[in-house]
Amino acid sequence: MSERRSVATEKLTSLLVNPWEAQYRSLRAEVRDFIDAETLAGNIVRRCDAWLSGWDEEFSRKLGRRGWIGITIPVEFGGHGRSALERYVVTEELLAAGAPVAAHWITDRQVVPSLLRYGTEFQKRRFLPIIAKGDCYFAIGLSEPDAGSDLAAVQTRAQRVHGGWLLTGTKLWTSGAHRAHALTVLARSGRRGEGNRHAGLTQFIVEIPSEGLSIRPIRLLTGEHHFNEVVFEDVFVRDELVLGGIGDGWAQVTSELAFERSGPERWLSTFPLFASLIDHLQDEPTCNSDVKQVTGVLATRIWVFRQMSMSIAAAIERGEVPNVPSAVVKDAGTRFEGELIEMIRQLRDFESYSDDDGIRSLFESAVTHSPGYTLRGGTNEVLRGVVARALGVS
Repeated sequence: MSERRSVATEKLTSLLVNPWEAQYRSLRAEVRDFIDAETLAGNIVRRCDAWLSGWDEEFSRKLGRRGWIGITIPVEFGGHGRSALERYVVTEELLAAGAPVAAHWITDRQVVPSLLRYGTEFQKRRFLPIIAKGDCYFAIGLSEPDAGSDLAAVQTRAQRVHGGWLLTGTKLWTSGAHRAHALTVLARSGRRGEGNRHAGLTQFIVEIPSEGLSIRPIRLLTGEHHFNEVVFEDVFVRDELVLGGIGDGWAQVTSELAFERSGPERWLSTFPLFASLIDHLQDEPTCNSDVKQVTGVLATRIWVFRQMSMSIAAAIERGEVPNVPSAVVKDAGTRFEGELIEMIRQLRDFESYSDDDGIRSLFESAVTHSPGYTLRGGTNEVLRGVVARALGVS
């Protein structure tokens, strides 16, 4: 990266900093220094959707050694006992750089808070220390065939047997399962309640590999393999690996979704494309008014989303479960990701860019990954239903 491009990117990412964040400036500077060093060493190459596509276990272990995975895990469980806001600073900077964080991302984002809130002493001591080191990766088993975005339509069944449970069913779109060490699974352990589709659901921790567990790839049109179909055929789960209470699965999962939906990955997945565009514009002697207007609008919207996500991080730090604000951020943020791609497409003819300048490949990857932005973590329609119910209009 040239010196001019480094300066341009620094100016752009500075939009993500608020004056009242003085207490986090040293941490942010430390993360940026690390990113600069890793970029110069060739270990970080800008990519879109890095939290899904950038699987690099050695990079995750480097973050673990610096204390940047499981940052909120208490020291007694191998973590660092730092705040949700400090975690936010770290994740924001890594996403803005397009760093390869996919290996630990879901684990750090969802599994850690689930284990801290619902896990037993055994589960915490078994998993949290190795998660914090960057040595253990989880996948999440929620979506199923024929269920669409209706999570309450879970058909995977858990049958009680001596010493544990047998799981039978199928999970779909399970990111990273083919590389993960364990999987959290939502299954139906009992009957639905009268008029209550959410009753009778329980979460389980399934270690990988397990007898009866098979993982089949679901490839993107590009041939990339991130998603999977996971099939359970009488997979035995010991009682000690039941996560939370029997029948409490629905309440647990919906609280976890606040962590999944509110983070900066919901509006920074395409940020490396935007940053690269700004870098290229630095080399142009003049910019027309359309370019200035579009880049100004995009930068302003990024700033707004950043304020929204930061406020949710603060709510999480206070011990709140901000389900509705998280749904708003996820809905609006993922729609913005697609709009950013389209607005940039109208500014530039990407066929004119050579493959070695980076921006064309960034644009192409942003486009091919974009169909998933508004689907994963709940479709926009589902999210709007969450908001509508909270407002009493549904």
